[in-house]
Amino acid sequence: MTLREWRPFRIIAENAKVYLVANLAAYGVFLAGFGLGLAFPQLSAVQYTRLEDDGTADLVQSLIAHPWLFALTILGVNTLKMGVLTIVAPSMIVPFAGIALFAYWALTTGMTLVPGSDIGWVALIPHSLTLIVEFQAYLLLLLGVYLLGKNWVRPRTVGAETRGQGYLRGLRDLGWLVLPALALFVVGAVYEAFSLRYLVHPLAEWLL
Repeated sequence: MTLREWRPFRIIAENAKVYLVANLAAYGVFLAGFGLGLAFPQLSAVQYTRLEDDGTADLVQSLIAHPWLFALTILGVNTLKMGVLTIVAPSMIVPFAGIALFAYWALTTGMTLVPGSDIGWVALIPHSLTLIVEFQAYLLLLLGVYLLGKNWVRPRTVGAETRGQGYLRGLRDLGWLVLPALALFVVGAVYEAFSLRYLVHPLAEWLL
């Protein structure tokens, strides 16, 4: 079996238009949030205050010096908080719910990541790759919950006789898409942790 024949890639190929639209929408919503944060700095300030109040900012600062532990923490947040609790679990109860929740997260994340200093803009250079990798992982899950919802609501489109059969078929496709998503989550977490630890300051010294 070649890589192209692996089931997750066949699912993506069979739903290429949906996957393309999802990519455009996800990055578009994030960029819209980023643009709003640039145009209205108070929106970014509100998001940053929220991160300070819930302890996220302090946690990040305490972990940057320990990249492997930082990577493990990032992986936990991305897979459990975002992947399971925000995207997958809600969609298993209400069709497509995770898509709406992700859209809200992407918008507010765009606002949050607007840099407030010169070194923040420098940090955004390596962090841009993190965003691309992690968003691709989320997009695989989003495609999965879209197929779950579609098969659940309109089971006959996939040859299922009942909504229950459609739900199970959608759940199976989602399960397959989780596999490459997990791989991307691991890559993204390791890169994010080590890039923040070892790339930002050398870049800042060179560019500022």
